Amino acid sequence: MTTKISRRSFLGTAAAAGAVLYVGATAKGAVAASGTADAMLNPFVKINGNGSVVAVVKHFEKGQGPATGLTSLIAEELGVTMEQIGYEFAPSDAATYNNLLFGPFQGTGGSTAMANSWMQYRTAGANAREMLIKAAAQAWGVDAAALDIQAGQISGAGKSAPLGEFVAAASGFAPSETPRLRDPSEWKIIGNPETRRKDSPIKVNGRAQFAMDVQLDNQMVVMIKRTPQRGGIVAGFDDSAAKEVTGFVMAQVLPTKHGVAVYAENTWAAMQARAALEVEWDLSAAEVRSSQEIKDEIMAALHTAPVYNVNKADHAAVSSAVENAAQTVEKTFYFPLLAHAPMEPLNCTIEQTAEGDIVLHDGAQMPTGPHMAYQQIFGLPPEKIHIKTLLAGGSFGRRATPDADYQVEAGLAFVLTDRTRPVKLVWDREDDIRGGYYRPAVGHKVRVGLDESGKIVGWEHQVAGQSIMKGTAFEGFAVHDGVDHSSVEGIADSPYVIPGMALGLTDTKKATSVLWWRSVGHTHTAYVMEVMMDMAARAAGHDPVAFRLSYLSGDKDQERKAAVLRLAAEKGNWGGPAAGHVQGIAVHKSFGSYVAEVVEISGSLEGGIQIQKVTAAVDCGIAVNPDVIKAQIEGGIGYGIGHAMRDQITLEGGAIEQSNFPDYEPLRISDIKAIETHIVASPEAPTGIGEPGTPPSAPALANAIAQLDMVVSELPMSEHGVAFA
Repeated sequence: MTTKISRRSFLGTAAAAGAVLYVGATAKGAVAASGTADAMLNPFVKINGNGSVVAVVKHFEKGQGPATGLTSLIAEELGVTMEQIGYEFAPSDAATYNNLLFGPFQGTGGSTAMANSWMQYRTAGANAREMLIKAAAQAWGVDAAALDIQAGQISGAGKSAPLGEFVAAASGFAPSETPRLRDPSEWKIIGNPETRRKDSPIKVNGRAQFAMDVQLDNQMVVMIKRTPQRGGIVAGFDDSAAKEVTGFVMAQVLPTKHGVAVYAENTWAAMQARAALEVEWDLSAAEVRSSQEIKDEIMAALHTAPVYNVNKADHAAVSSAVENAAQTVEKTFYFPLLAHAPMEPLNCTIEQTAEGDIVLHDGAQMPTGPHMAYQQIFGLPPEKIHIKTLLAGGSFGRRATPDADYQVEAGLAFVLTDRTRPVKLVWDREDDIRGGYYRPAVGHKVRVGLDESGKIVGWEHQVAGQSIMKGTAFEGFAVHDGVDHSSVEGIADSPYVIPGMALGLTDTKKATSVLWWRSVGHTHTAYVMEVMMDMAARAAGHDPVAFRLSYLSGDKDQERKAAVLRLAAEKGNWGGPAAGHVQGIAVHKSFGSYVAEVVEISGSLEGGIQIQKVTAAVDCGIAVNPDVIKAQIEGGIGYGIGHAMRDQITLEGGAIEQSNFPDYEPLRISDIKAIETHIVASPEAPTGIGEPGTPPSAPALANAIAQLDMVVSELPMSEHGVAFA
C-alpha cells in the first residue's frame, strides 16, 4: 500500500515533531508553560513533538533515589509509563530549582528531596496532561472531560492518538495553578512495588557517568598536598623531585595557603608528583590535641552546669525529682568522630568556555554553594557560571559543606592556571579520611528517676559536643537562643511524652571540620534515648515495647511512632527469638519519618556476636517507590550498624590516625545475615527516607547486646568489649 503525503501535511508534521512543551515555574515561582527553551521558565517536565518525555530532576542522585522518585511523580500525573520517560538533572538556578524547605537555596539534603517536591512535580505533570488534553479536545471537537492520557496515548470520545501530536498546540495554553491531581485510586506507578529504579540499568551496563568519569579534551589533573593538622599553612615547598615524574606540569601554593596544588597530565602522575613534593608547614596555629584530650574536654563539660537550657526546664526541680525517686537509672555516653567515607572520593572538573563562562562538572549536592563562591573567585555574574550535575557514588552528607570546600579548592586551583586547559580535581580516599569533614564527637549524661511502679518521674539530660552549624553560613537559621538544634534533635523534639525532662547543652571546641553525617544529630541522640528507655524498662521490670508505648499515647505524632513500634515487634517476632538468640528494639522519628527496628543476634561477648536479622518498620507517608524505600532502609541500617561496630576517627598530636578502609572498615556483607523491611500504608504526604533508617539501628543492636549483660555506652563497640563473629 502506498500512502501519498502532501507537501503541506508533511511540513505540518515536521513542525509538530519539532515542537516542545515545557512545564515548570517562572523565576518568581509561578506555574508556567512555554513552547521555547529560552522563555523565562525552568521546567520540571519537557515533552518533545515526537512524544518523548523528560523529567528535570532538581535533586542530585547519589544513590538515594530522586531520579526515580521525582520522575515517578511526573509519569503518574502525565499518564506515561516509566519506560516512556527519561530524566536529566536541573541546571544550577536557585531562583526556581530551590529546595522549598531550605529557602532560596538549591540543594539536596536532610532527606527532603521527595518531601519538598511532592506537590511541585505532581502539579507540573498534571498541568502537562491537562494542556495536552485541551489541545486534543479542541482538535477533535470533543469535551476535554471525556479524555485522558494513559501509556502516552490521549484517548476518549472514540478518539485516540499519541500525546506527541498535540505538543505544539498545547504549548499555546496557559497552565493552571490548581490542575486536577490524579486520585490515589488512579495511581499505577506511585506506591507500586514493581516500579524499578531509572538509574539501575545504566549503572549495571557502565553507561552511567559519575563525576569521576569526566574526561575533557586536554584536561589536567590536580591533587592537593594538604596540611597534616587542621589549621596548618604552607611555609614553602620544593618540587625538585616532582619534576622528575613523567607527566608532572607544575606545583603552586593555593591562595589560602592550605595546601600545594600539584598539576599533571593524569591522575597517576599527579599522585606520584604529589608524593615526591617536599612541603614545609607552618603549624603554629594548628590543632595539637589528641582524641583523649578532646574526649576529656567533652566529659568535663557534662559534669558542669550546661550553658544552654534547651527546653527551658527547671533543672533544679528535675534534679531533685530524680534524686528523690524510688530508683535512679543513669549512664554517660561518648561518640567519637566519624568520617563519611563514600565509595567515590571527592572530585570535580572545571573549565572555561570560549565566551569566558565557567563550567563546573560535579556531583553537586548543593550547587548554590559553589555557584555563589565562583562569583567571587572569578568575578563573574551568576549567569556566567554553569554547573553540570552528574551522578555521585555516595555522599552521606560529605558533598554538601557550608563552605563548598572541594569545589572552592578546584576553583582556586583553576585560577592559578592560564585557564586554557580544563582542570580536574581528584581527592583520594586518604585525603578525605585524613583531612575531610567529620560527624562531631559528642557526649551525653543522663539520669532517669522512676517511682515505685516504674514510671518516669524525671529525666535529666546533658549534651556536650562540637556544633555543626555555628560559625557557618547556616548559623542564622539553624541556631536559636545559642542552641544548635542539630546537637539535640531527637531529644528536644522527641514524640515521647516524658514527665519532668530537663535538657541542657554545652558546645565544646571543634578539633576538626565537623559536618552533618547521615541523619546528623539523630546519629547519637537516638542511641542515647533508646538505650536509656531500655535501661529504664528493665529497671522497672517492664517489657521494653510496652514501656515505650506507655509514653506514646495521644496525638498523631505519637501514634505514628507507636504504630511502627508495634509493627516491627510483630514482624520481628518480638519476645520469641530463635533458640540461642536474643533481641533488641529501638524506635525513632527523624526527618518527618518513623522507623522501628528489631535486631536479633546470636553468639557471646567473648566468642563473637553475629547479627542474624534486622526487622524494620517504616512510616514515611505515602510510599512513592516502595523498592527505593526498602533499599534506603537497608542501606541506612548497614551504615548505622557498621559504624557503631568498628569505626572511629582518632587524633594524635592533632593529626588524623586513620587513612583508608583497612583502618576505617566499612560494613561487610557477612555482618548482617538478613534485613526485612515493612512499610506502613499511610495517607500522609511523603517524608524523608534517605536517613531515617540509620538512627534506630545502632541502639537496637546495643539493646540486644544488653541482653548479654553489657550496656555499650561508648562507641565503637569493637573497642569497648564487644567482639563480632
